[in-house]
Amino acid sequence: MRSLAAALASLAMTGLAANAQEAAQNGPQNPAIKSPEANSSSTPVKGANSFTQDQAKARIEAKGYTKVAGLHKDQNGVWRATAEKDGKSAPVSLDYQGNVN
Repeated sequence: MRSLAAALASLAMTGLAANAQEAAQNGPQNPAIKSPEANSSSTPVKGANSFTQDQAKARIEAKGYTKVAGLHKDQNGVWRATAEKDGKSAPVSLDYQGNVN
């Protein structure tokens, strides 16, 4: 009787693992970072931002901005600063998806 219960438990676990693996392979339909090269939104997207301050600055600089100053995370989870691009100073932002605007 115990071996039957153990066999049934093993089969149940195998089925659960297969379902979990299938769900993971399908994955979320909107990953946090869609593409490191292109923005997925023309405006900052509100959400929990996991970029550190150094990562945020590096990502902003990678988009061609220099002299990043006043970098801070706002109440919507968006990193905001002022920076220069093409010789002009302007506000810049980085959201949780990696969009630099």
